Amino acid sequence: MTELNKNIASYWNSFFKPASDKTDFESVLGSMPPFAKLPGKYLKLLMKIVHYREYDTNECIFYQGDPGVGLYIVKEGSVKIVLECENDETRELASFEPGEFFGDMALLEEAARSATAIATSHTKLAVIFKADLDEFIDRFPAQGVNILRGLSQIIAARLRILNRDYTELYNIASKQNGEQKDELNQEDTYTG
Repeated sequence: MTELNKNIASYWNSFFKPASDKTDFESVLGSMPPFAKLPGKYLKLLMKIVHYREYDTNECIFYQGDPGVGLYIVKEGSVKIVLECENDETRELASFEPGEFFGDMALLEEAARSATAIATSHTKLAVIFKADLDEFIDRFPAQGVNILRGLSQIIAARLRILNRDYTELYNIASKQNGEQKDELNQEDTYTG
């Protein structure tokens, strides 16, 4: 994997892993940053707005460019996130296993999906749609603050990763540029 691909993947990887002993879905949901601060009563109410979907192997969950409408949590199976490049090439950015989540930015904005999600095995997902979560937040504003703080924690962590990866890539590019300039200078001074 090239440095660039490694750094792209680090942004997408699920760095909020659930505790390995949590098999109960409500516990998994409660361990996720957006919902970790919810008291049990509100977590149970949140469970009422969770929808469930099943996908076959290689079935598309959403396409790059689709509207972002919700957060997906893997209950069973696995999902890969793929970027479709301009030259008809695809790049796998990340993969998700049970207890991990993706699509969280859709809870904040209704922007287009930046990549495609594909089930890599028979997969069961839990989905929290933005419209349902917005209604939940309107009904319980104090808990909504907890949810939004959790989402901001995810964004802040990703921004730190993005800054680190940008700096690493900048340093790699600068070093490569310097080596190329040195090679050109050596060629210019060589008269044979």
